[in-house]
Amino acid sequence: MAKYQEWLEPEGLLKIEGWARDGALEEQIANNIGIAQKTLIEWKNKYPELNNALKKGKEVIDIQVENALLKRALGYQTTEYMIDEKGRKKAIKKQIAPDVVAQIFWLKNRKPKEWRDKRDIGFDNALPIVLSGDDEIED
Repeated sequence: MAKYQEWLEPEGLLKIEGWARDGALEEQIANNIGIAQKTLIEWKNKYPELNNALKKGKEVIDIQVENALLKRALGYQTTEYMIDEKGRKKAIKKQIAPDVVAQIFWLKNRKPKEWRDKRDIGFDNALPIVLSGDDEIED
């Protein structure tokens, strides 16, 4: 059996998807399989089921990171537990303030026209400048 065939079986595809979901880079996944990254790229192009497993795994972790970023941007409440001096478990609610950096990152990527740093200011409606023969342009 050729090396690639075992990775096209359901168990192999599930492992690849899991590695991608766990955040492994394609270079690391190729290493786990025992091939060069170039070979993995060739396999992705040749075998759609392998490419789909990678995409599916990456989507899961991307969604988790997006949700964590949004949660951090908006702020949230969490509960921490401590043991008091009598040995009892005590719940303490904490409010985590919204993170301005996460908000900026989110807005720049989700609404780039409104939030990018550089804005294009057009002069489409500018009035023309009319010079008479006596006028000079100064630098």
